Amino acid sequence: MNVDTLVFRVAGAMVTVGVALAFTHHIAWLAVPAFVGLNMFQASFTGFCPLASIAKRFGVERGTAF
Repeated sequence: MNVDTLVFRVAGAMVTVGVALAFTHHIAWLAVPAFVGLNMFQASFTGFCPLASIAKRFGVERGTAF
């Protein structure tokens, strides 16, 4: 698994969990997928992703996007 795959998997999981929690518990849980989406948006312009930086420090194989 490389950094790109890890980032997309974690982002997808966070969006799914945030929406599920908003549906089952409280609408405020929509802040989680909103934060993930905004982070992905800024990463598309800057190329900086906090999760990718952390994964690289832990020795995850480099990807092409981050």
